[in-house]
Amino acid sequence: MISFVGAGPGAPDLLTLRGAERLRAAEIVVWASSLVPEAVLGHCSGDVVLHDSAVMTLEDVLAVFAGAPDTTRIVRLHSGDPSVYGAIQEQLDWCRSNGRSVEIVPGVTSVAAAAAALGRELTVPGLSQSVVLTRLAGRTAASMRPGEGVATFATAGVTMAVFLSGARPEELQRELLAPGSGYDESTPAAVVVRVSWPDEQVVPTTVGGLAAAIRTTAATRTVLVLVGDVLGDSPAPARSHLYSPQHSTTFRLRSAPGTTSGRASRVGRATDRRG
Repeated sequence: MISFVGAGPGAPDLLTLRGAERLRAAEIVVWASSLVPEAVLGHCSGDVVLHDSAVMTLEDVLAVFAGAPDTTRIVRLHSGDPSVYGAIQEQLDWCRSNGRSVEIVPGVTSVAAAAAALGRELTVPGLSQSVVLTRLAGRTAASMRPGEGVATFATAGVTMAVFLSGARPEELQRELLAPGSGYDESTPAAVVVRVSWPDEQVVPTTVGGLAAAIRTTAATRTVLVLVGDVLGDSPAPARSHLYSPQHSTTFRLRSAPGTTSGRASRVGRATDRRG
């Protein structure tokens, strides 16, 4: 079995329980030392065979898979969640075309960890109900569809998380402020580097100060940029409908103004599962 496991943002206790279990049982682990802290390997057994994919090509990784019987417990450890910039699809294609048993174990994304570090919700009513995950084109522009990119998505003005762009701070700032953008120089932003690692950096800023803020970190890799009005310090401009007494749900009736729920006997009732 080959398990593609999300290592989470960095802290070894931010793996899922399933991810930690797969690492404990693994006979072979392929991991990227450039993206995943060595501390995460503390979940592995003492006799695990490690391969550092930071110095490997796709063909090198596939050779590891091919050289082990299908019964071998292999973990391909990816930073964050494998579904976001994990470059796993070509590996999955190989596994399926070669009849190898495979599974994907999700991981905590750096976006979620960054929001936690900032103490912010990314989908605030009245500010943004969408989160765009994207990156600058850069050297791998061929991977992006025509019309896809930071400047295009910036027109919506919603919460944006920009990956893989720390090495080009001025270009990123220009794209965010391109003609038609929903952001302006005062729009809140944050630069988060190696979130949840011991040397984590969190730099609140604005879109107008973004390039300078990125440069203060002296980082070019593992840089995540968050942009949007949800990062501001002002209280939410609108209340969420989810827990509003004036909004009904499948489990709760709408209340008359100034009263509590019509099903108050059930609201907030604790459930004792001990017996």
